[in-house]
Amino acid sequence: MTPALRKQAAELIEVYTAQGKMVASAESCTGGMITATLTAVSGSSSVVDRGFVTYTNEAKAEMLGVDMAMIVEYGAVSEPVARAMAEGALVRSQAYAAVSVTGIAGPNGGTDAKPVGLVHFGCASRDGKTMHRRVVFSGDRDAVREQTVAMAFELLMAALDV
Repeated sequence: MTPALRKQAAELIEVYTAQGKMVASAESCTGGMITATLTAVSGSSSVVDRGFVTYTNEAKAEMLGVDMAMIVEYGAVSEPVARAMAEGALVRSQAYAAVSVTGIAGPNGGTDAKPVGLVHFGCASRDGKTMHRRVVFSGDRDAVREQTVAMAFELLMAALDV
């Protein structure tokens, strides 16, 4: 984990702690890095409720309630699936906000329509809003995953309107 990611995680924990709110994650392409980065910071137990690592389509359906027909229609790496993942994690947690990530970290697996580096984010909050972001990151697999974690933290902060 980079020092910048650790700093960003510490800031998120500080802000959520001050507001008495918790977070959850639903991770595919990051394989648990969001939760691991948060829990590397002291005090994270007051903020991190749970993390779902849903690398397969079956896991997305079973653990988060994502409709398999949606995955078939749009693909796992898509806006509808990212939104459904975040909303499913929120419903299945005590968190105020849940962030989801589904993407293609590479170096293989990309297509013209869905290139390596493409990540869809969802962020659902108890205020009823679900945000979405689509980003194509550059760099190798590690760089894509680290940039994804950083953006996930930005979305969790945005869920608080801070």
